[in-house]
Amino acid sequence: MKLTGKVAWVTGGGSGIGLAGAVELAKAGARVVISGREAAKLDEAVKDAERRGAPKGMVSAMPLDVADKAAVAKVAEQIQSELKRVDILVNSAGVNFPKRFWTETDADTFEKVVAINLNGATFCTLAVLKGMQARREGTVINVASFAGWHFSYLTGPAYIASKAGMMALSHSFNIEECVNGLRATALCPGEVATPILKKRPVEPSAEEKARMLQEDEMGKTIRFIAEMPPHVCINELVITPVWNRIYVGGADIARK
Repeated sequence: MKLTGKVAWVTGGGSGIGLAGAVELAKAGARVVISGREAAKLDEAVKDAERRGAPKGMVSAMPLDVADKAAVAKVAEQIQSELKRVDILVNSAGVNFPKRFWTETDADTFEKVVAINLNGATFCTLAVLKGMQARREGTVINVASFAGWHFSYLTGPAYIASKAGMMALSHSFNIEECVNGLRATALCPGEVATPILKKRPVEPSAEEKARMLQEDEMGKTIRFIAEMPPHVCINELVITPVWNRIYVGGADIARK
């Protein structure tokens, strides 16, 4: 499917997977709006997108905390008012914290993770759903995680639960909205060398990061999903580095 003339909204677009996806969608011809909590970071991300090859003027920014459902509705309304539509929604906003395991986490930390990772994706999807239904075409890409597909020690209960929830969100969307021509993908990457790794209890080394999936590879994966013909639905896409640290000892990695 050609993306020329399409409008994409990418949350978590200030860095990492979200920004990489925004760049590739813009290269494919889509008009892209990136959202994130820090306005200054978003402004720099727009410049970075152009340095990475996004055509000038094809990526713009609207600050947003996806955990704030009123703010989500307002930004979605603004995008659809100015650009007339949202054809592609990439729910890439995500967070985790060093204090993540049952022995040390708390209710406030758990709530923050779920509020951004799962509730935020739900709020954004609801905010664009009616327009997609009216046009009988739309793609939702939920950046879940290998951690939501294959449970392991490394990421902690809140992250696992939120990402498994995103997978369920994707499947429930397809169950109901397939009759309206809409589709959702649960994108489940293994470890990706992005800034979120700084939130790990122990940040991986440069050598370890080099063996992980890279941002641009995830950007191309998002573009691949979006460019599938409208009658094609990729329900889940699981992608990992060949050297998958989750398989070689997640608990040891987390504790070392």
